Amino acid sequence: MKKLLTVMMVAIMSFTLLTGCGNGKKETVTTDGSTSMEKVIGALGEAFQNDTGIGFTYNPTGSGSGIKAVQEGRCDVGLSSRTLKDEEVASGLTGTVLAYDGIAIIVNLENPVTDLNLETIAKIYTGEITNWSEVGGNDQEIVLIGREAGSGTRDGFESITGTEDACQYRQELTSTGDVITTVSQNPGAIGYASVASVKDSVKAVSVNGVVPAEDTIKDGSYVVQRPFVLVTRTDAELSESAQAFYDFITSEKAYGIISEAGVVPAN
Repeated sequence: MKKLLTVMMVAIMSFTLLTGCGNGKKETVTTDGSTSMEKVIGALGEAFQNDTGIGFTYNPTGSGSGIKAVQEGRCDVGLSSRTLKDEEVASGLTGTVLAYDGIAIIVNLENPVTDLNLETIAKIYTGEITNWSEVGGNDQEIVLIGREAGSGTRDGFESITGTEDACQYRQELTSTGDVITTVSQNPGAIGYASVASVKDSVKAVSVNGVVPAEDTIKDGSYVVQRPFVLVTRTDAELSESAQAFYDFITSEKAYGIISEAGVVPAN
């Protein structure tokens, strides 16, 4: 009896080790980075979990932090809402465009302004235009809201508008949600946020007469747009589960999910 019990215990322990380790297979995929990608990556992660049973986690730390997490081996896939810089590629990282997202220019619902051209947006953010009355709005000070240094959304916005290191921000916030909330609570505020994240609490103005929408992002007529990028290490293979996740979200199967999240699939 004692011998039989010992044999059974060994068998149970062996089974536990085999299933727990999965022969080296990692059973949770970890992602880290862009807060703007929360909606699309959350939808893709949920679909992946339902399809495979493999766990998925997302840490919304911002593009710069996500890129660093990949470099330091703290996550499987980094998420960046900007193209990788030359020095990041040289350091051993690879960027793959998952989708394209418009950056909406948002104002308070009480603001009568409905359209701004790119040049005017640049003048507003660099402090050349300081009152809404100068662009057809109320006689009210313009309050500039933006993202923190290292944000992919900020990098994309400043690159497109040509305002790098020149924006006169009143507040620099650490997430897309914070920008939207702040603009919704201040009648004089203007901000920028991922089109996919914009809520009814704020108003997205058209730019050069073009509204931010999937079709205008796809055909390039809405000019304030940037890529959503998957970041991996060039010299290291993904775990089996992480590779399965990567393959899933870049496959045709994921196109519908990406579109429903309000962004345009890259392929």
